[in-house]
Amino acid sequence: MTTFIIADAQSVKNTDTAEEKGYDAGKKVSGIKRHIGVDTQGLPHAVAVTTAEVTDRDGALQAMDRCKPNLELVESVLVDGGYTGQPFADSVMERLQATVQVVKRNELHTFAVLPKRWVVERSFAWLEKCRRMWKNCERKLNTSLQFVHLAFLVLLLKRS
Repeated sequence: MTTFIIADAQSVKNTDTAEEKGYDAGKKVSGIKRHIGVDTQGLPHAVAVTTAEVTDRDGALQAMDRCKPNLELVESVLVDGGYTGQPFADSVMERLQATVQVVKRNELHTFAVLPKRWVVERSFAWLEKCRRMWKNCERKLNTSLQFVHLAFLVLLLKRS
């Protein structure tokens, strides 16, 4: 059985109280980025919160470094086209001894559900359902990170 995680990032706008913020030029968002790696159920195994100018690749590596004990059994990391490149694949291999599988769209500007990639998008949607998570209202990145953990904890408690 191959154990894998699905990684992605979400840019979130800040409110005026935030001290730490950046600008994501790709999505034209001033704020923060949430980087998560989830299993096939959509539950988080790696989480990091950075300013928005941090690239998806660098943020994913930060999340992997933060949560390395949770990722010991991972054999493969499934990512989208924003994570392409041999340096990223080499970094993942060095940190987790896991391979990187990049799922790309076949045609530009057409909607298609990418295999298994929808799982991480659903996890972001779960976060958005928490009223406090639709925008970053926190001053510090660490506080935002803790609220991500709390949101997933509430989700797990409601399921049990």
